[in-house]
Amino acid sequence: MDASEDHRNTPYNGYFTAPTPPEDAELTHVEKGSPGGEYLRRYWQPIALSTELADLPLKIRMFGEDLILFRTTNGDYGLLDKHCPHRGTSLEFGLATDCGLRCCYHGWLFAPDGTILETPGDPPGSTLKNRLRHGAYPVREYCGLIFGYFGPPEAIPEFPIYDSYEYPDTTLVPYSITYPCNWLQVHENVMDPAHTVFLHTRVTFAQFAADVWGQLPQMDFVETPTGMIYVTSRRWGDKVWVRSNDILLPNLAQVGHVWEDGQQERQFTRVGITRWTTPIDNRTCKVIGWRHFNDEVNSRGLGKPEECGVEKVDFYGQTGFDLSYEERQRAPGDYDAIVSQRPIAIHALEHLTYCDKGVAMLRRLLRRNIRKVAAGDRAPEPTPSAAGVVPTYCHDTVLTVPQAAEDDDARVRAVGDAVTAIILGADTLAASDRTAPDRTAPDRTAQVRARLRDYQGNCLAQQAAE
Repeated sequence: MDASEDHRNTPYNGYFTAPTPPEDAELTHVEKGSPGGEYLRRYWQPIALSTELADLPLKIRMFGEDLILFRTTNGDYGLLDKHCPHRGTSLEFGLATDCGLRCCYHGWLFAPDGTILETPGDPPGSTLKNRLRHGAYPVREYCGLIFGYFGPPEAIPEFPIYDSYEYPDTTLVPYSITYPCNWLQVHENVMDPAHTVFLHTRVTFAQFAADVWGQLPQMDFVETPTGMIYVTSRRWGDKVWVRSNDILLPNLAQVGHVWEDGQQERQFTRVGITRWTTPIDNRTCKVIGWRHFNDEVNSRGLGKPEECGVEKVDFYGQTGFDLSYEERQRAPGDYDAIVSQRPIAIHALEHLTYCDKGVAMLRRLLRRNIRKVAAGDRAPEPTPSAAGVVPTYCHDTVLTVPQAAEDDDARVRAVGDAVTAIILGADTLAASDRTAPDRTAPDRTAQVRARLRDYQGNCLAQQAAE
């Protein structure tokens, strides 16, 4: 039979399936020197929960490199190459001192910046330690997470503070989950709102909230100053629920409250999850970040801070070991759908549809920035507002807007467009209107909420006039 013949529509055509093509290495590979890895390395990346690091060193892996995270007895953090340059002993067995980490084998002492402070087995006057420098990366701690910077020292960026980090009366609870697959397929799930309809509601059961999640929403995808958002708009009774998840390039995402049900009026209710998808290597990654708890996003008390931590979080389907394999087959969650795409998803085998516009857009934005860095440009950095924090756009907004007598789909889409314009337009507020002395940026939130209430009032007045 002619091998060139097209058998795509032949019944039982498995025999004719073409060999699996290679992965999209530009986007998925993260080792040192790879285009994607060099781009991701230009940003601060979370590497561990603060609670994971006590008096003993912690072995970690990032971007395909084996490293040792430690804290000196004076409280300074260090991140060193795993193997001692003397004879290769792992520094995970080192001893923390007041100024560094001492190798157990022959006592070499390393400062957090890689300076070799002592080589005690050498004779007096030896200059060996002055002629070597051990591999090391900068480290800092923030709100229960430890971050590392893995790029060239001359390009180290400011550590960005996003407005949602310091939102009033909010507790940030750290958590992390390891995925045995490439970082990108985990990250891009955040820009796939259609999967919540099927995976989380229709196919098995309502895993998050009420049946409103099972309604396919109006969908749009909008570029922002920090990356992109999706905009989903749903009709539920006399209300329209508009929701946006936020991608903050390259690998930070913010997600709304997972138990939002669109039942009660809300204006610009903020973030439920902040999470990075950090590459361990090409075939392993870690989701690491915070669950946000406050009276707005957890108004019904369904979130459980005590269920968040190392390899655990308080909502369904996020790990591969909390349920049996059979249970996961009967009611799969995000973990199963994502990991089973292959260790590295093969984009050339996909058949993207209307539902995948957000995934395609995210890949396009990443590729654009990867190529900028490869061409020698500085990686794009977020710009703080006058309040000193970077604005973000993740939200849930539920407005009372009764159904239109004709073409209610158009009305729902118009509400989604208007809400998004109000939220993005808040970035143009005058500095005097946005300055918040305590850096929690409540003024921007108040402005957005006031404009959303005004918009709802105008919609109701217009309908009454009709």
